[in-house]
Parts: sequence; C-alpha cells; structure tokens
Amino acid sequence: MAESPTVLAVAWGKMQVEGLPEGKDFKLWPGGGRPWNWNETGTQHDPGIQPADVAELLDNGATTVVLSRGMDLVLQVDPATLALLRERDVEVHVAGTEDAVRIYNELAATTQVGGLFHSTC
Repeated sequence: MAESPTVLAVAWGKMQVEGLPEGKDFKLWPGGGRPWNWNETGTQHDPGIQPADVAELLDNGATTVVLSRGMDLVLQVDPATLALLRERDVEVHVAGTEDAVRIYNELAATTQVGGLFHSTC
C-alpha cells in the first residue's frame, strides 16, 4: 500500500510536501502528488472544488479525500463534487487549510488518503 506524502509545513501562499518542490496549492494521493493548477479544470472560489479536481485523487487510489477550503474558508466545494464522492463511497473531510492538513497527515499513515490543498484565502 503506497503512503500519501506528508505535508511538512503550510503557511499563507506556500506549502512544503514530502518529496515535492515547495508550492502554493497541491493535489496529493497515495504514492505521490503535484501542484494543483486551478486553470486545468476552471476552478474558481465559487462554485469551488469541481468533480474534475478530485478525479485524479480517485484515479490514484484515494478512498478518503480531504478538501481544503483555504486559510480563510473562501474556497467553496461544488455540491456536484460531494455527490460524486458519495456515489463512489469515498469518505470526505472538508475543513480550513490548517485543519485539513492536520486531518490529512493523521490519515496518511493508515489510510489511502488524497487531498486538495489551497494555501491562501
């Protein structure tokens, strides 16, 4: 079972993730991750995280997903995204970025967890 990379540090506008270069927003999953470029799926703060944003996490084996709403909870989660995760029987946690990182890191040692992390607003 591949472990999800640990988030080593998070601060406004930057994150450090085990095995990856420092960046701002990340997609993480069992065995890896990469920077999260919102332009790939047309993500905006509202309606928020799109089903296409979580597809890569599921494709890489995540059975639990942590969605970060940003440091100030500005990023929304599209209801269609939550519906998709429910349909796939994926456990989901939605929280502000610092809490999301804590939840994700706790799950990473024992669970096939994926996460989307936004390190600003």
